[in-house]
This record gives sequence, structure tokens and C-alpha cells, in this order.
Amino acid sequence: MKEVLYTIPVNEAFDADCECPICRMYNELQDNAVDFVMGASYMEDDVRMETDRIGFCEKHLPLLYKNQNRLGLGLMLLTYMDYQQKQLQQLANARPKSAGFFRKSEGGDALFDYIGKQQTSCYVCKRMERSYERYLVTVFYLYENDEAFRRKFAACKGFCMKHYAELHRLAGKHLSGAKQEEFLRVLTERMLENFKRVRDDLEWFTDKFDYRNADAPWKNSKDALIRAIQKTNSLFVEEGKKK
Repeated sequence: MKEVLYTIPVNEAFDADCECPICRMYNELQDNAVDFVMGASYMEDDVRMETDRIGFCEKHLPLLYKNQNRLGLGLMLLTYMDYQQKQLQQLANARPKSAGFFRKSEGGDALFDYIGKQQTSCYVCKRMERSYERYLVTVFYLYENDEAFRRKFAACKGFCMKHYAELHRLAGKHLSGAKQEEFLRVLTERMLENFKRVRDDLEWFTDKFDYRNADAPWKNSKDALIRAIQKTNSLFVEEGKKK
């Protein structure tokens, strides 16, 4: 099958030697979104209007800070705080609905609900969402139509728990009949086989702390803890630098 633009990142992720190709695609999208936000775009009025209204989630705000454009992030947070200050003042001044002397209010707390939504809304998440969904659809499209991709899929190192569940759930929407059954079988085989591989590496990693194994080889366990974190929680962890 001739490769076209939207298949390139999917094929590259499955070509890579990684514990979860979907994590790899997601993190590339995330890096691109962070670079976009912290590039010249933060000076554009339409971008600033959206970041003022939407804000950033607790996952992506540290990544924006880590990007090192402190002035850009400071300017975005300044106008975000100006916008939110007005919203909070309006909500704080609104009179709550009365529900009687002895009865609890049946209505929600508008201020509490608003702040709760702000804690989970995120411009970076929103920017990534459409492309990420297209990438997942492309996985199923390639599996159904590209024999070379099916071989890549069957040879990969499995997936993290989150993305395994996501692919399992979406299979019924994008595949049918024998192809769906085959996909689910291969998906689960790759997941369970490689989950066990990482689990066994992690076991030997912990066993190496026993003095009796001090002189034994590490085998493939030196980075087992990092790989186990990714398999179980979809997280990439950077090893700390020695001081």
C-alpha cells in the first residue's frame, strides 16, 4: 500500500522499538502541541482568547513550564487570570438558590461546578484531540487494508493498559466479522505476552537488590521500572540525574 501523509506517524510508531506505539504517537502530538503553544502563537489574539477561556490541565501546565519560554507562559497566565477573575467575581456575587430552611439545595453550586470544569479543561488537550482520534482510526484502516502493517502490529511489543483498552473498545466500531476477531486476538496476544515480559523483567530488577544476586547479571531489567510504569500507567519517566 502506498503511504500517504496521515499513515506516516502511525507506521513510524509501529516501526519503533517501544512498549506502546499509541503512547509514542500521543507523546509526539503532545510535544507538537506544547511547542505550538509556547512558540509565536501565544501572541496571536485568537489563541490567547481560547487559552484565557479554557486554560491548561494539571498534566500539561508543567510541560509548558518545562519548555523554558517563561515570558510566553507568564503572559498567557496573566490574561488567563484576568479573565478568570471576572468570571469568579460574577459567580461569587450570584445569589444561591434557596431550598427552604431544613432542606438541602437541589441545585448545584455554580461556582464549584465552574472551577471543577476549569481544572480539567485544557487548550493543549483540545488541540491534540482531533489528530489523536484520526491516528486511532488510521490504525484500524491500516490493519484492515495493509498486510505490511498487520505484520508490524503482530510483531510489536504490545501496549500500555490504557491504550490496550482503547483499541479493544474501538475495534467493534471500525472492524467487523473475521477481521475484527483477528484484530482482537492479535491485540490481546501481544498485550498479555509483553505485559508478562515486562513483569518478569521487573521481578528480576527487584531480586537484584538481594545481596545474594549482587554478582548476577542484570539481564534485561535495568530499565524495567521505567517500562513497568509505562505499561501500567502510560507514563514516560526520565531517569533522575546524579548530582
